[in-house]
Amino acid sequence: MELCWRFGRKTEMVEVEIKNRNNATVGNIKLNDEVFSVPINGPLLHDAVVNYLANQRHGTHATKTKGLVSGGGKKPWKQKHTGRARAGSIRSPLWRGGGIVFGPQPRDYSYNLPKKAKRLALKTALSLRMSDGAITIIDGLSMDKPKTKEIIATLKNLGLEGEKVLIITPENDKIITLSARNIPGVKVVRVSDLNSYDVLVHGRLLMTKDAVTKLAGEEIK
Repeated sequence: MELCWRFGRKTEMVEVEIKNRNNATVGNIKLNDEVFSVPINGPLLHDAVVNYLANQRHGTHATKTKGLVSGGGKKPWKQKHTGRARAGSIRSPLWRGGGIVFGPQPRDYSYNLPKKAKRLALKTALSLRMSDGAITIIDGLSMDKPKTKEIIATLKNLGLEGEKVLIITPENDKIITLSARNIPGVKVVRVSDLNSYDVLVHGRLLMTKDAVTKLAGEEIK
C-alpha cells in the first residue's frame, strides 16, 4: 500500500487493477510513486497550461498600417488656404478606410518553460487524475486494422462512453489513432508526447499496461 498527496493531505493508495476490453480484471499493477503520487502544485499546473496554449498560437493575425493600405499616395488638397484641416493622405488613421494604429501584427507567442517544471507539472497532473480515480489501465488495445466500432465498444464496456478520454499508448499507433479520431472528445497520444494540458483537459485517462511501464521507466524525461 502506497501513500499519495492531494493538496498537502496524505491519502492511501492501493495497487491499480488492469482491465481487459470487457472490463474484467486481469491483474494488478503497482504505479511509480514518483510519477503518480507527487504533491499537487496548482500554480505550477497553471503555468504549464498557459505555456502550452501560448506555444500553440500561430500568431498570424495582422492589420494594415497607414503604409500598407492601398491608395492615398496623393495629397488630398493643398496645405493652406482651403479652410480645412491639413491632410497628407486619405489613408490616414483618422480617415475612414485608413490604416490601423498599433494594431496586432504577426508575432511569436511561444516561450520556454524550464524542463524540470514541465516534468513536475506532468507528474502533478497525473497524480491529480490518479487521486480522482480517473485513470483506467487496460492490458492492450492492439488491432489488425482501423475500426472505430471496436474503440467505441471498448469505451462503453469500460464505462467511458460519452466522456472526454485521453488514450495513452507506449508508441505511435496509427491504427488506434485512425480508429479513435472520429469519436468526439477522444484523443490518442503516445507517452513521449504526453503533456499536462491534455491530462487536465480530458476527464478520464485510458492507459495501456505498456504505456504505464514505459512512463514509469522513463520517469518523464
